[in-house]
Formats: sequence, structure tokens, C-alpha cells
Amino acid sequence: MHTFSEENYLRAIYRLSLDGSGKISPTSIAEALDNNPASVVDMLKKLTDKKLISYDKKKGAKLTDKGTKTAIEVVRKHRLWEVFLLEKLGYGWEEIHDIAEQLEHIHNDELADRLDKFLGFPDYDPHGDPIPKANGKIATAYKTMLLEVEPGNSCQVAAVKDTSVEFLQYLEKLGVGIGTRLKVIEKIAFDGSMVIQVGKGNSINVSKKFGESILVG
Repeated sequence: MHTFSEENYLRAIYRLSLDGSGKISPTSIAEALDNNPASVVDMLKKLTDKKLISYDKKKGAKLTDKGTKTAIEVVRKHRLWEVFLLEKLGYGWEEIHDIAEQLEHIHNDELADRLDKFLGFPDYDPHGDPIPKANGKIATAYKTMLLEVEPGNSCQVAAVKDTSVEFLQYLEKLGVGIGTRLKVIEKIAFDGSMVIQVGKGNSINVSKKFGESILVG
């Protein structure tokens, strides 16, 4: 059995590997976990000793098969709990991440499978991230940013990269959620901002960061 901290590190490394971040350095892990690089290096040594990762300064950190299995189990539980909290308990999508971070560390072999079945075997969590199955298979992750959509084209919100409370609350004010139709009206060359139409509503101006934080399908 692994500690909560160890599982958080494994989950962070797993997500960074999926993002195609290249070398997974202590700095990138520290940024993902809002931690300091010195303490990250100490933890990487512990995870290496437990054969959960391989690590050297030149190549960075990489999950072993054992580490990958553990990380996927944690990610699966986290995302299933997010679905449960939103759909069954009525929490807002800006509230569920922190609660799920606590619930993901419950160690019970059957719990995730029962939760998955109870929820109807969902493929994606409320933020659009794919939920790993019990057999390790996982649905396709959405990678196309709103920023990449050309003016005149429409798309549908499939996922959000930024799951901070502030951003999710901002999206709620704009009436934007998973499945919302967006149309790109114009891209502003000066600062990378965009003019978009939300559903059939009025056009609004959004920042470049907004365009990078929304994934579309």
C-alpha cells in the first residue's frame, strides 16, 4: 500500500506523460503539484527505491509498469468519484476536484468497480477527461484546443484543461460547459484573443488563455 503523497506523485507523473510534456523533470512535477523542486527530488528517490518509477537527471522521471498500474488506479477512482459527486450528490463541477482528491486514496479492491457499474460505466469525467476502465483501456483524450479552430467554424466543448475553481466559475457565468456549441467569429492577431459565439447567444471576446484552456471535439 502506498501513501497518499506517493499516489499523488504517481498521478501527476502519469498526467504529465499523457500531456506529451517530453522530459518529466522535478520542476514540471513541482509545478503540477504546487510543491518545491527540492522535496520533489526526495520523493522521486523514494519512488525509485520502490520501483514505481525510473529517474535520472538527463531523462527525467518515467513510470515503471508497477507505477503505471498504481497511477491508473488512482486516476480511475478520482474521475469516477467526480462523476458521482456531480451527478448523484449535486456538487458543482468547480467543487468536485478537491473532494475527489481525498476519496481517490480509499484502498478497496472492489470499490472502484462497484462505483463504475453504479454510474453506468462512464467514459469521461465531468471535466472531459477519459476514465480508465478496469482492464486498463481508456477512451480517446481530447487534444484540440479552441485556439486552433479557424474563424467561421463551429465546435463543441469536449473538455477543459484548466480545472481551477476560478476558471470553472467563469465558464458557468458565460454559460459554457461540456457539450456547449461554440463558433469562432474572429481571431485577434495582436494578443491572440478571440471573438466567439456561445450557442445562439451574443458574441463575446475571450483571451488567448481561454482558447488554450478549452478542448473541443
